[in-house]
Amino acid sequence: MTPIPKTQHDVIVIGAGAAGLSAALVLARARADVLVIDAGQPRNAPAAQMHGFVSRDGMPPAEFLATGRREVISYGGSIESSTVTAIDRREDGGFDVALAGAAVHTARALLIATGLKDDLPGIPGVRERWGSLVHHCPYCHGREVSGQAIGVIGGLAREMSLKQAGLLRRYSDRVDFITNGIELTTIERHQFEAFGVRIVDGTVSRLAGEADGHVDITLTDGHTVRRDAVFIAPVPRPTDDLLRSLGCAVDPATGLIAVDAAGQTSQPGVWAAGNVVTPSAQVITAAGAGSASALAINGWLCVINSL
Repeated sequence: MTPIPKTQHDVIVIGAGAAGLSAALVLARARADVLVIDAGQPRNAPAAQMHGFVSRDGMPPAEFLATGRREVISYGGSIESSTVTAIDRREDGGFDVALAGAAVHTARALLIATGLKDDLPGIPGVRERWGSLVHHCPYCHGREVSGQAIGVIGGLAREMSLKQAGLLRRYSDRVDFITNGIELTTIERHQFEAFGVRIVDGTVSRLAGEADGHVDITLTDGHTVRRDAVFIAPVPRPTDDLLRSLGCAVDPATGLIAVDAAGQTSQPGVWAAGNVVTPSAQVITAAGAGSASALAINGWLCVINSL
């Protein structure tokens, strides 16, 4: 039987989004042997542009990621397109990282930057328009819909749904909040009225409309609200299965994997950065977290080498 080949690295970065690529770039420039493993399913793939990243504002996400990959490779880093199926701790303290297809890589340190998935409501028509006419972040997309008729659909992320409506009122004087199962208090109703947000009581049954046109929000009572753009607050689901399988401690207050300021987990040699541990992080925030983790990892590797 032919043995499964293994390749050895200083650091394996799992996830090639903003956090993972930023970390890999810093580590590669520091002369660390870095392998990035990525499944090729970025969270912001449906979006045409990303915003709020100084010097990169308006850049398409795919272009941003492609540029980051080229930079990492230019400094000697490696990137492999695959899915990690398991991670095992070695007797020497390092890690065996198994990939789909049976390949196994080893590393002394890991950075998990696998991001999150948006749990969208099961409303017909939402997923098809996600990232084009249906958005989630006023800071990322509010400027682009300034002055338009905006509909905010209430969802399971109650507080964020209410916050969306308030924030979007800065961009337009035509903002509707469709309750969609959210029971507003009397104070909340008065606040919306004071803000100039119109309340539409009802449950959404479906969305319709072309990708470059209006969105028709149909309610279960047959009433239709036509808007130019729609915002929904999805429930973030961090893809932290690998971190949990390694036994990384969970913050009891948030339910997220606990990390320090540099992204170090409770497990020696394991770091995490980006949306996998900070669901609210924007692209620029995730990139900064990845850089901070890389500095910590490189320092840790130097200490391990001196022992």
